[in-house]
Amino acid sequence: MKSTVERLSPTRVRIAVEVPFDELKPDFDRAYKKIAQQVSVPGFRKGKVPARIIEARLGRGVVLDEVVNAAVPTKYSEAVSAAEEKVTPIGRPDIEVTEIADGEHLSFTAEVDVRPELTLPELDTLTVTVDDVEVTDADVDEQLENLRARFGTLAGVDRAAATDDFVLIDLSATVDGVAVEEATTSGFSYQVGQGGLIDGLDEAVQGMSADDEKTFTTKLVAGEYADKDAEVTVKVTAVKERTLPDADDEFAQLASEFDSLDELTADLRERMARVKRMEQVSQARDKVLDALVDGTEVPLPESIVAAEVESTTHDAIHGFEHDEEKFAAQLESDGSSREQFDAETREEAEKSVRTRLVLDALADAEQVSVNDQELTERIVYQAQQYRMPPEEFVRRIQEAGQLGAIYADVRRTKALIAAVRAATVTDASGATIDLSDLLGDEDDGIEVTEVPGEVVETEDAAEADAAEADAAEVEAPEADAAESTEDKASGSS
Repeated sequence: MKSTVERLSPTRVRIAVEVPFDELKPDFDRAYKKIAQQVSVPGFRKGKVPARIIEARLGRGVVLDEVVNAAVPTKYSEAVSAAEEKVTPIGRPDIEVTEIADGEHLSFTAEVDVRPELTLPELDTLTVTVDDVEVTDADVDEQLENLRARFGTLAGVDRAAATDDFVLIDLSATVDGVAVEEATTSGFSYQVGQGGLIDGLDEAVQGMSADDEKTFTTKLVAGEYADKDAEVTVKVTAVKERTLPDADDEFAQLASEFDSLDELTADLRERMARVKRMEQVSQARDKVLDALVDGTEVPLPESIVAAEVESTTHDAIHGFEHDEEKFAAQLESDGSSREQFDAETREEAEKSVRTRLVLDALADAEQVSVNDQELTERIVYQAQQYRMPPEEFVRRIQEAGQLGAIYADVRRTKALIAAVRAATVTDASGATIDLSDLLGDEDDGIEVTEVPGEVVETEDAAEADAAEADAAEVEAPEADAAESTEDKASGSS
């Protein structure tokens, strides 16, 4: 097989491939066997029809079509692997069969977007600043109050409800006189002032006593009557006041393993410090990533950006049953427009693709690999996020061809950890800080990021999941003994 690579742009190449017919013998054998299973010829058992009979009955062109459609994806992958100039496809190839010289050779071309060659900043030149770790007495007091609230008790009171009281309420609502079932409930416990249930509810119940009833108007935000004005009736059946335990040594023994309040508050302070240090890690991660992306010139593959824009737009409109007018109306009610949505979606897609390309280049430069344990840990983590058994999650991602995507995501995470470890991180006070104890071992790392957006598959990801290859149209010209054919050939996505 002969192949050449022509670079059309920093992000796109054309691969020309010529395959001698001698190399297609296994493909012909498979084609004859497959067709023999599909046709019925008098005098022959199914699957036992000789090749000469198949060609006599169906024509040589049918056999060639089957051979071409089976061989092109494989030969395309071989050409990518054998290319003198390393190319990493990141999109569907546009494949065109240019010649089928029966008995001599098969020729085709494949145009595909590839990962561009990037020049990254030196990691040890990156400097970022994060917030100081400062735990105030107010921070500790807030944590102590939260803990006391968990051990608080509720007692009924004979007075009007005030902020932070708990009320038992019955709710009902109507829209244009029609009852709204999903907004109807009874015996519901609600803390006055917490918000988030129905707009206007806090204002309504504040000052109400047991057996009081009030009606107010509000706009529903979900369900069948979303964005419609509803008349909501609330009845308070009980008012309860929460009593908190005293903050003393007895409470410390009740709420923790400590014997004294001083020990408990010291532990709360230490925990808050750890939380704030993890916030430093998060800040350092984000700022190092921004510095890497801002410091790298990244040519963008248009088809990948366009695909991400299309996916985001499809998902957004899907919630409106793909009704463009409803979608536009919702944007307008939110103070936006379709033009603004499209512009913002495009901007986010470009940022997302740029970020992934930089992290993939960084992973290559740092020779980042992913072992089975790391891949398994990410799969288990994501399965928990979706509340699915890991086995079921694995089955689904394999069916969807997304195992390589998860592999690539872990690889990017590890690359970013390496960058954070190499960068200089200072706090707001100007002191250089060491985050290595929170970043894990050099070979392990911790889960510090979920890289945004869809995955641009790397060569390693393709190796991790060969099924990631996607389909692209094959256009075949008329050949010596072949009719025009059109089918799919796979390529890296």
